[in-house]
Amino acid sequence: MSRRRRPERRPVIPDGRYQSDVVTLLINVIMERGKKSTAERIVYGALDHVAKVEETDEPDRVLHDAVRNVSPRLEVKSRRVGGATYQVPIEVSGGRQLSLALRWLTGFARSKRGVPMSRALAQEILDASKGQGSAIKKRDDTHKMAQANRAFAHYRW
Repeated sequence: MSRRRRPERRPVIPDGRYQSDVVTLLINVIMERGKKSTAERIVYGALDHVAKVEETDEPDRVLHDAVRNVSPRLEVKSRRVGGATYQVPIEVSGGRQLSLALRWLTGFARSKRGVPMSRALAQEILDASKGQGSAIKKRDDTHKMAQANRAFAHYRW
């Protein structure tokens, strides 16, 4: 890793169907072994299912709501101070909020066995947009841990 400067963030090219950066990032998180067309089929299938269930013509808005609901504001990071390790609460940057939210949504969708991935992803998106589901519970647990350790906030640097 370079010690000189931070690498430049590459621009995200919006997807073809919804012209959305978030949909592109979701496709990239779903993608395994470089199979982008399979990932696109899963994500677009999930968004079609969301549109059918919610009876809306903008399922990408439901996805944006879900990502906004799942995004964590605080998290804990381990800091070693004088031989002891403390869980120090820190604020999460915007890019990390988005990546954690997408990772949690896809992770919980993958953990649903016996359900097609597009259907499981659609269900996670719908649950998260309504403020319930596994990804919301994960965010709440992360916030609770940060609140419980706020006494160590002075170790933040």
